Amino acid sequence: MNILIIEDELKAAKSLIMMIKALRPVAIIVSEFQSVESAVKYLSENEMPGLIFMDIQLADGLSFDIFKSVAINCPVIFCTAYNEYSLEAFKANGIDYILKPFSREDIEIAFEKVEQLKNYFQQNLVPDIGNLLSRFEPQGGKKSFLVFKHNKYVTIHTDTIAYFCIKHEMVHTVCLDKQEYPVNQSLDQIYSLLSPSMFYRLNRQYIINFNAIKEIEPYFARKLYVKLIIATEERLLVNKEKSSSFLHWMENR
Repeated sequence: MNILIIEDELKAAKSLIMMIKALRPVAIIVSEFQSVESAVKYLSENEMPGLIFMDIQLADGLSFDIFKSVAINCPVIFCTAYNEYSLEAFKANGIDYILKPFSREDIEIAFEKVEQLKNYFQQNLVPDIGNLLSRFEPQGGKKSFLVFKHNKYVTIHTDTIAYFCIKHEMVHTVCLDKQEYPVNQSLDQIYSLLSPSMFYRLNRQYIINFNAIKEIEPYFARKLYVKLIIATEERLLVNKEKSSSFLHWMENR
């Protein structure tokens, strides 16, 4: 199988290649690209690979832009640090949607899905699209969190949370009433439990609630400055690479 990798994080790309070679030694990595532009050029001028591993947020934009320029007719496995694009990924030939940091087991499961789908078509059977789609349907998200503070456990409802952040190497949640609680989970774990329509991962330090957003202002270098109704210790900035996806999330919840 010929495999194309579109990933702008060199460390992630290297790790992915090592896992692919270990799991499918006969697979051939035909090329690697870090941007939408370079991927479009290659796919326009060369034979379509058998499989594509694709990050979503690339150096020059979202990888979904590739599909606007090139007709991709092979399976795509999306590998990303954010889960708010799952429905779009499914619509774009997505066979699996792997959240970083991915494991060897994640890659093996993805390969098995591609191979099972190939077998379905070879046998002229209709794949269980309903089952596959259920993986990408937006969930309501976790309704509450159990936290521990002042020697007692407290349940806080998710819709009362303004944002999650990392402070002093520990995750904290700040509620709309300005109460703050430590949370015994990583930011990645928390984000996987939340409704992607209500919460957005701004960066590695912050997850914010849509209802906590007060206003958004243009900032230097095509960034966005997000102001919450609850003050934060630092300015919340969306970099230019994520600004379009953030505004899309704001408008299309």
